[in-house]
Amino acid sequence: MFEHPLLLAFWERHGPAPFHPHPVPRRDPFRVLAESIVAQQLSTKAAETIAGRLWQRVEPRPEAVLRAPLEALRQAGLSRSKALALKDLAKKAMEGLFQDLADLEDEAVKERLCGVRGVGPWTAEMFLMFGLGRPDVWPVGDLGLRRAAKALFGIEGEALAAFGEPFRPYRSHLAWYLWRSLESSPWKGP
Repeated sequence: MFEHPLLLAFWERHGPAPFHPHPVPRRDPFRVLAESIVAQQLSTKAAETIAGRLWQRVEPRPEAVLRAPLEALRQAGLSRSKALALKDLAKKAMEGLFQDLADLEDEAVKERLCGVRGVGPWTAEMFLMFGLGRPDVWPVGDLGLRRAAKALFGIEGEALAAFGEPFRPYRSHLAWYLWRSLESSPWKGP
């Protein structure tokens, strides 16, 4: 499937990435986007902890989040801004935010999602990847991706966008592998 030797080497080390054309895990879009909002500017571990506390207090459904007092969301560890963003997400989800979303092109999905309070390009890109399984998202604003690209290849700043180009149409896969490299032993290369 992959023609690029670096993707093949990553695939051999970490297995298939969870994006098309590989099987994509089915996840509730509301929950995926809510957890992306929670994860903004947090480590993976901190985000998982807060999301776990949140879903212990409130069922991960738009109706439940709308009914929940703001203070219940705050007690899970959310900032006021993130709690208000989740309330707006719940309201817009009930109004049809996710209707036919999977049928839209990436830019149209981003445009629709960025209409939700607290959702910007990074959050929309995470949804494209982990909510819809899109194979060619290249989230150059992600700090983990930037850190991995610098550590493994010495790629920084503006050069990161160009670095991803040879990996089209599998840049989501590359991003996922770069994130995995931060969790594992040092990379020896292909």
